[in-house]
Amino acid sequence: MRVLNALLLSAALVLPIAAPALADNVITVTGEGTVQVTPDMATISLGVTTDGPSAAEAMAANSKALQTVMDRLKSAGIEDRDLQTSNLSLNPNWVGYDAGQTPKIAGYVASNMLSVRVRALDTLGTVLDASITDGANTLNGITFDLAAPRPAQDEARKAAVADAKARAELLTVAAGVKLGKIESITESAGYGAPMPMFRDEAKAASAVPVASGQIGMTASVTITYEIIE
Repeated sequence: MRVLNALLLSAALVLPIAAPALADNVITVTGEGTVQVTPDMATISLGVTTDGPSAAEAMAANSKALQTVMDRLKSAGIEDRDLQTSNLSLNPNWVGYDAGQTPKIAGYVASNMLSVRVRALDTLGTVLDASITDGANTLNGITFDLAAPRPAQDEARKAAVADAKARAELLTVAAGVKLGKIESITESAGYGAPMPMFRDEAKAASAVPVASGQIGMTASVTITYEIIE
């Protein structure tokens, strides 16, 4: 009997504590918020593509050209921590498809892509010009961001909560009931990536004109309210 009582007591100790039950009458709404801010940094995806009669020659030419580009970028103020290889490839150059011949290799193509973070936007044009002047012949785009996104993201969260509350109040008034206390708040997984919000104001650029515009930090929350009839 003592053994049975001990087993029952052990089972009771490991049972999960039940979560508080939600009110019978509730309304669930989702609010979204976006805060537009001016970016203070940019990331450029650029690289060098070269060819050669052999794989070794193609890669050697590519490495030499890319090193020249990196040296020029550093002289333009880019630090080592802001240079990162994003893609490196070496492929045979197949020819003969269009003529209906048996495809054969006519040299090799080497490509090395570099991710460059620019922390001073007023030097962005200079950085682009420096990379192109010294051999970068592939440019995959520019993205703008914030070095410290948390403050703007928190403002977007506040706006999302206010939006959810406004939606809930509108719906309950239309339904002839009252809004009660908050039962639960859930933020969508992850956070909204910066979205470009273009405007006419362009940042200064020494050689390559670049407009940074604004970016929008977004947030989404789902709130469940009690309904009072």
